[in-house]
Amino acid sequence: MTKQLQEAYIVSATRTPIGKAPRGMFKNTRPDDLLVRAIQSAVAQVPGLDPKLIEDAIIGCSFPEGAQGLNMARNAVLLAGLPNTIGGVTVNRYCASGITAIAMAADRIRVGQADVMIAGGAESMSMVPMMGFHPSVNMDVFKDENVGMAYGMGLTAEKVAQQWKVSREAQDAFSVESHRRAVAGQLAGEFKDETTSVEIIERFPNLATGQIDLKTRSVDRDEGARADSSMETLGKLKAVFAAKGSVTAGNSSQMSDGAGALILVSEKILKEFNLTPLARFASFAVRGVPPEIMGIGPKEAIPAALRAAGITQDQLDWIELNEAFAAQALAVIQDLGLDPSKVNPLGGAIALGHPLGATGAIRAATAIHGIRRRNQKYGMVTMCVGTGMGAAGIFERM
Repeated sequence: MTKQLQEAYIVSATRTPIGKAPRGMFKNTRPDDLLVRAIQSAVAQVPGLDPKLIEDAIIGCSFPEGAQGLNMARNAVLLAGLPNTIGGVTVNRYCASGITAIAMAADRIRVGQADVMIAGGAESMSMVPMMGFHPSVNMDVFKDENVGMAYGMGLTAEKVAQQWKVSREAQDAFSVESHRRAVAGQLAGEFKDETTSVEIIERFPNLATGQIDLKTRSVDRDEGARADSSMETLGKLKAVFAAKGSVTAGNSSQMSDGAGALILVSEKILKEFNLTPLARFASFAVRGVPPEIMGIGPKEAIPAALRAAGITQDQLDWIELNEAFAAQALAVIQDLGLDPSKVNPLGGAIALGHPLGATGAIRAATAIHGIRRRNQKYGMVTMCVGTGMGAAGIFERM
């Protein structure tokens, strides 16, 4: 007897502000503390739900070591003051870790193994460097048939720019627009519903007293968006990954720190606690592409996610396409014929930042609250993934 899948609903979705790494506002704030804050806020936003009903927390992280190691998911649940009956697991699919965590939590509900789940992501690129502290690469990666796996992310962006004929000017213009949209969104209060403020404790030596003075401040605004971004300023930057390349620091995503968390529930819980869902989890897909052009991954994942959701591309109202690099974002838009006005309406990772494993959860909060504010129906979060993958998750406003 085949059991029918049930639906998974999002009843809260929030995130911390995004800080610049490695010297930004969260340079001394642990990623698990950011995650604790996001989880506490997500739970508090569903006051009628008994936390004892939460069964597990699935948290994405690209480099789960150091300050974000030791199964950060379980530790964050306990540090958040939640019941110790709640489990926790940390998952890694690089830049798609956060959206993968949401999909895994939704699947647990859809197959009837859980009724309430936490999903999210956290990453501190200030405290844990890209590639981790002691990277160890299998030497077979450098064989001719595998060498694409050894390419740095920037070099893969150069490959995409060459193959899809994305000019330096187009990349810079895309980046300027990302900053413009992000700044406009901040000024209009567009991020207010999705953002949970974080208190930062700063320590300063007091030479007069010989003591350490503590100062506390609350932050609720992303740190990366620049109102002064222009074609002129970006045009002065040199390519950093290839001698005659077009990919620069200005048309690439920012290194960042941040966290996001969502609460997912079954229809049974919705009815029992009279909860209002923000969205339904509609579908998820991941696909592989050649590692040397990893940035084009979403062009394979997006059609698969659309098929799984039973909708067409033109039904998408809001598309969060992670801007790992302007080159790859433009290539995906060009290849699939995406409507640029629907892609990153509030800017993307070039302006707002990309805290790796947290990005999927953070941008899910952006898309879910965005389609609700604008009375739209379908939002999607999609990104390229290191070693040659693309991922996409679709949400339906209820």
